[in-house]
Amino acid sequence: MIPAELPKVITRHRDGRIHAYVIDSGTFGLLEPAATFRPWAGDEVVSSVVRPDLERAVYTTLNRVVCLTRAGEPVWTSTFEPHSDVRHGHRPGCAMSLDGRTVWIYRPDAMAGRGGGDQWVVYDADTGAVLARQELETVGHGAGHHVHPVDGSIYLDIGEGQDGSVILRGTAAGTDGEVEFVTYPWSDRCLIDLAPGGEQFMTVDHGQADIAFHHHPSGAVLFTLPVEAFGCDPEETFVEWSGGYLTPDTAVVALGSETEDGEGWFRHHLIDVRTGTISGEMTVESAHPYDLEPLGDGSWLTEGPVRWSRDSLPPSPPHPAAANGAPGPSGGSSCRRGAGTTGL
Repeated sequence: MIPAELPKVITRHRDGRIHAYVIDSGTFGLLEPAATFRPWAGDEVVSSVVRPDLERAVYTTLNRVVCLTRAGEPVWTSTFEPHSDVRHGHRPGCAMSLDGRTVWIYRPDAMAGRGGGDQWVVYDADTGAVLARQELETVGHGAGHHVHPVDGSIYLDIGEGQDGSVILRGTAAGTDGEVEFVTYPWSDRCLIDLAPGGEQFMTVDHGQADIAFHHHPSGAVLFTLPVEAFGCDPEETFVEWSGGYLTPDTAVVALGSETEDGEGWFRHHLIDVRTGTISGEMTVESAHPYDLEPLGDGSWLTEGPVRWSRDSLPPSPPHPAAANGAPGPSGGSSCRRGAGTTGL
C-alpha cells in the first residue's frame, strides 16, 4: 500500500556527511538539516536517499551501495563486482520507493569498465536482497530517478553524453510484486520532472530545441513548445535541461544563449500545462539555470538549500503571445542579447 502525505526529504552532501532536509508546508528560507548521516570512513558518496522517517539512509559510491541507520550502524551493503578503478565518467544513482520497501540502484557498469552493460537493480530496503535486475542496452555516465507520486512507479533517465538520453520506467505488477520494466521509444529526450499529481511528465529535447509534455504512463505527447514559440532564434537560443512543475498547472523552463566568448544569459518562463501556452516570465534570484528546483507546490529550492515561495515574487507580465491569446511565436524581447544571468 502506498502511504499518503509522506513528507518530502532531500539530501545534500557536505563536509563528508549526508544531510537530510524535510520539506514541509511552513518552512521557507535557509533550511536546516533534520538528520545527518556519517558514511563509512573513506567512502566518497555519489548519490543518497533518506527514508521519510529519517531513520535510514542509502548511498552509493563508485563501487557499492550502503544502507545505514541514523546511529551509523550498517544495515546492509552490496558491492558492485568487479571492482572498478575508473575514477570518472560513471556515477551510480539511487532512489527509494514511495512505500519505502525497495531501493533502486542504477549501475553505469559499461563506463565503469566492468566488462558488461549497465544495470538497474531493485533491492529489498530492509535486507538488501536483490528483488529484480534489469540488464540495460545503455552506456550511461549517470542517471536521475523520479518516483511517481501516486502509483509509486520509478522513472529512470540515463544520460549517455553526446549519444543522447534513454528513459525507462519500473513498476511492481500483480500480487506477487514482480517488477516490470518499460523502455520509452526515444533516445533524444531528457526527463526533467513528473507532475505533482502524476498525470504527466516533462522532457527536453537532447539537442535542446524544444520542451514536451507527455501523458503518464503511455508517454504520448500532449504538446510541444519549440524555441521559436518563446520568440527566440533557434540558431542562438536553447532550452536548458532544467526546470519542472512549479504547481500542478504551471511548469517552469529556462531558455538561454551563449556567445563564443562564453558570455550568455538565461530566463525562466512559465507554461500553463492545461492549455499548452506560455504564460509569462518568472523573476527569481538564481545563480545559473540549474539552480532552481521546483517542488510542485508553488515553491522551489536554490543552493543552500534555500526554499522560496511563489507568493513572494513580484508580478510578472504575461508573455506577449499569451497576452494576445495566441500560443505561437511572439517575437518578444526576452531573447535579446545582454539580458542578465542572475536576478531574473
